[in-house]
Amino acid sequence: MTKPEFEITKAAAFDAAHFLPAGPEGGPYRRMHGHSFRVEATLRGPQVAPVGWVEDLGELDTALKAAAAELDHGLLNEKAGLESPTLEQLCLHFASKLKDRFPGLARITVSRPTVGESCTLAL
Repeated sequence: MTKPEFEITKAAAFDAAHFLPAGPEGGPYRRMHGHSFRVEATLRGPQVAPVGWVEDLGELDTALKAAAAELDHGLLNEKAGLESPTLEQLCLHFASKLKDRFPGLARITVSRPTVGESCTLAL
């Protein structure tokens, strides 16, 4: 019998402003505006002894909230790699912040719940 694989997920929230410099001409995306964002990080793996968990959810929570805090109440365009801060780029940003510490990182989802939009990066 193969060892079962589990997925565990933590979420964090942040609020930030952004604009898309290459957005459609005359469209709303080029104007600075803000959103409330939610980011979820999912780790995949087997249970690890002696505790019997995939990873310490407290450590994932701390790391994810720290990464979100770096963006909170700021202008996303000012962050390296987020000059065009699409949901896709935000997924890549969070993956780069977490992947070294959590090799079982399987998925990052960034959403804007108030407008019903989300993007998922499968790793």
